[in-house]
Amino acid sequence: MGLFKKQERNIEALSTIQDTNTFKLTRKIAEGGMGAVYEAIQLGSDGFEKRMAIKTILEDFSANDEFVEMFIGEAKLVADLIHQHIVQIYQLGKVGRQYYMAMEFIHGVNLEQFIDRHHQYKKRIPTELCVYIASRVSRALEYAHKKRNRNGELLGVVHRDISPKNIMIEAEGVVKLTDFGIAKARHIMKDKEGDVLMGKVQYMSPEQAAFEQTDGRSDVFSLGVVLYEMLAGRNIFADDDTLVCIDNVQKKPIPPISHYNPNVDDDLQRVLDRMLERDKGKRYQDAGECATDLEFYIYKGGYGPTFNTMADYLQHLFPEFKQHVAAR
Repeated sequence: MGLFKKQERNIEALSTIQDTNTFKLTRKIAEGGMGAVYEAIQLGSDGFEKRMAIKTILEDFSANDEFVEMFIGEAKLVADLIHQHIVQIYQLGKVGRQYYMAMEFIHGVNLEQFIDRHHQYKKRIPTELCVYIASRVSRALEYAHKKRNRNGELLGVVHRDISPKNIMIEAEGVVKLTDFGIAKARHIMKDKEGDVLMGKVQYMSPEQAAFEQTDGRSDVFSLGVVLYEMLAGRNIFADDDTLVCIDNVQKKPIPPISHYNPNVDDDLQRVLDRMLERDKGKRYQDAGECATDLEFYIYKGGYGPTFNTMADYLQHLFPEFKQHVAAR
């Protein structure tokens, strides 16, 4: 009994400890329409330091209840999505009227920057790396789609914003999915489907573009659009006119990927065709099944790309990352 009483006293004492960690912002990483992301150092006791990313709501939008609710919902959702291919959120905080999220810092690039660097050098992304990146995102989606709450109830998570900007590649070669800001999840995030079109139109599934209800299959289609773009060097649905873009997503014929990239064989074409099937009943029904086919494609010969392969290639494209990796 004495041991249990001592443990109870320790737990009671710990529950009264105040959080003394503070954050020192070092630079702005990015700014969007309503928020910004900063690199920061978390300062703790006895000289403890940890590099973090701090995501904030821009002050002008801090009074917007709807946006604040989405911001809080993202933090609550991703706090329980613990996966090696999903960017982690550690803390939701508030300073005055302004909310912030303390997040895992990714020293690397997003997929849009990765694609743009290839355009700059006028070179193709190696096919096996395109498939490798898509397979890692597909595993992240498989986990998110199957996530259940503490009562065992399926959360019904749908990311709804799969796009190159929301896929990160670390200098060490690890691929991470981020930004669940417009995701939907039962009892956590309001979906507004049927009322508001949310997401980047050129990466939407046909059902999302039609204001219909979405499920995990919608994310699979969006990932197919991203994979097609990596292989072809262009987005197949993009247009400066949003209405034309929406129509493209729903109706525009999708050329065989070999039309843009002769290095893609029939096996990969079949996987891509199934990802981009407009009839969601014929599409991959599960992101895990899609991931398995992508992985089989790159590993069926017995060896294929790993995060080390990805890291070496990324450091060749972005030499500034070599010093960072060596320093660590």
